[in-house]
Amino acid sequence: MNKTELEQKLAKQSMKKFSKGKLTVSGLIVCLLLAVAVGCSALGLGGAEEENSYIFGEGGSAEISVQQAEKEASAGEDAFDLAKVPNYTGSPWTIVNNNEPELSTANAKGITEFYSPLDDLGRCGTTIALIGPETLPTEKRKDIGMIKPTGWHTVRYDDLIEDKYLYNRCHLIGHQLAGEDANKNNLITGTRYMNTEGMLPFENEVAEYVHSTGNHVLYRCTPIFVDDELVARGVHMEALSVEDNGEGVKFDVFCYNVQPGISIDYATGESWRDETMLLGITDDGSPAADSTNGSSGSSSGTNNAEGSANASGESASEGSAAETELTYVLNTKSHKFHLPTCDGAQDMNANNKQEFTGTRSELIDEGYSPCQACNP
Repeated sequence: MNKTELEQKLAKQSMKKFSKGKLTVSGLIVCLLLAVAVGCSALGLGGAEEENSYIFGEGGSAEISVQQAEKEASAGEDAFDLAKVPNYTGSPWTIVNNNEPELSTANAKGITEFYSPLDDLGRCGTTIALIGPETLPTEKRKDIGMIKPTGWHTVRYDDLIEDKYLYNRCHLIGHQLAGEDANKNNLITGTRYMNTEGMLPFENEVAEYVHSTGNHVLYRCTPIFVDDELVARGVHMEALSVEDNGEGVKFDVFCYNVQPGISIDYATGESWRDETMLLGITDDGSPAADSTNGSSGSSSGTNNAEGSANASGESASEGSAAETELTYVLNTKSHKFHLPTCDGAQDMNANNKQEFTGTRSELIDEGYSPCQACNP
């Protein structure tokens, strides 16, 4: 929001209060001064824009200075060195920076949410938010299928991926944390493996902490691109609980944007089968993390760049079979879901127990993860 738009918004808000009899005389004077300022700005008579301009929320209250948000976002991008990240060897994530996020609770004041503008290639940048009870979603997730992040391809490998599709529209700040849906500045092309095995456990950790304590978590997520590649090599996730200065939540991790059994050309998003990626180790015993070799390769999967998205926002192609609806038992505290016959479901505290009939993908999209024992 530029200065002129900001002043216009303030003037409109003040005039609304005046029309309802809620504006004091001093407020009216401010309103008139703002009107003059808007006129001057429109005529190019105003001075340089103030150093601390603000983004305004629905209520008109200043939430975070643009300069502060950009500083925090650029710090996330500038501080990360991909060369220091160990090659992928089978784990979906790895600790970086000794698990010490470069975040400070002193900087949390005033922050709600900030999403970096897309760069010249249309790629997302750093997102930062102060996650708390007030940011948690109050509505069910809406469709995000109309968003096509850079490097997007609709491709499926039915025998290699349980949910069939290689790519998801991955939220940088998860829906269960901020309720963001079709925000193009918050969605990147990420593998199903990175989304559910890499990012989701950390997102759930933050959500569960906020739910159980009512406290806040300063949270930053940065997609890591190499040069002009359209698909990120992974995401850098940082979090620090505010009220207890990291006692409740603290992590600094890198989640690999890989999929076992598949290699990816990060420059284009093309993919192909690669048995050396099944365990992350090549035939000679060396790590097989970097599948970008400048060529698109030939895919044994079924590519359909114009594929549509299903209701949950994940990739889908026309004519694909509908996912079966089943009854699951949810643990609303741990955000795990179970089969009704699972011991975990039988022993669950009744206060945290809830039945759900629908698809597995719907639950995962809502931030739930499958029980490792019954593997629903």
